[in-house]
Amino acid sequence: MTQLPASLVSTQWLADHVSAPGMALLDASHHLPAAGRDGQREFAAGHIPGARFLGLASLFDGSSPVPYAAPTPDQLAARLALLGVGPSDAIVLYDDSALRSAARAWFVLTAAGWENVAILDGGLAKWRAEGRSLETGEGHGDPATPAALRPLAAVRSKADMRENLGTGREQVVDARTADRVYGTGIDPVHGLPMGRIPGALNLPFTAVLNDDGTYKSPTEIRSAFADAGIDLDRPIVASCGSGVTGSVLLFALHLAGVHDYALYDGSWSEWGADPDTPKAQGPEGGAAEA
Repeated sequence: MTQLPASLVSTQWLADHVSAPGMALLDASHHLPAAGRDGQREFAAGHIPGARFLGLASLFDGSSPVPYAAPTPDQLAARLALLGVGPSDAIVLYDDSALRSAARAWFVLTAAGWENVAILDGGLAKWRAEGRSLETGEGHGDPATPAALRPLAAVRSKADMRENLGTGREQVVDARTADRVYGTGIDPVHGLPMGRIPGALNLPFTAVLNDDGTYKSPTEIRSAFADAGIDLDRPIVASCGSGVTGSVLLFALHLAGVHDYALYDGSWSEWGADPDTPKAQGPEGGAAEA
């Protein structure tokens, strides 16, 4: 079995180990509908050799009332087994998405108990920029035995978030852009009124990334959270539009050595759509609405 050196691996490391025994390389690209992109078609047109397409867009619990709810342990185990990922395999994730969606896959896997998993720093864009080889085709492995996964830890529900409004035990950080968090119009992504959970702070997920899509250093990540008013010694819940870019912030916290965190899985697509949840709109300090 290949043991990954860290939660974040470089393109050079992957190039040197891509064919190592027990290595599962998964393309976790996921795009917003407005992007007009077909992740599976793009994967077939060119992907890192040996990779398999995770299909993150369809990897959710459709029986849940939560929009794009995290998959159940059985759903996740079945998808991995179908792709030929065995219970003892090391998983390296990458994406070619503006959402940096590999972090969503990382969160789901680690929350379900998969420990030997990492993200490719810079994703497919960096791999391509370095002139490294690609292959075409669907890419898949022979079906494997499903892993025994646990119910996802570190996930918060709408009820949890409502309770937190009263206790303030956990800080809430919203990973969306500031215009969506503090604006007063209609959110162009989900078609809901712009706004935020009352008391939520804002740190756009791009603030923890370099211009080339690689992650910033742990020191820079800690500074970004501190500059946004977030106390890294207190529990943190990340929110966003639908639980994808919030995962980028959680992965960044992990890199910075901060582990008391959780994800509000429903995020704004659930909270904003509920007429009974309190909401804050406008500039910071704006009044909460019923």
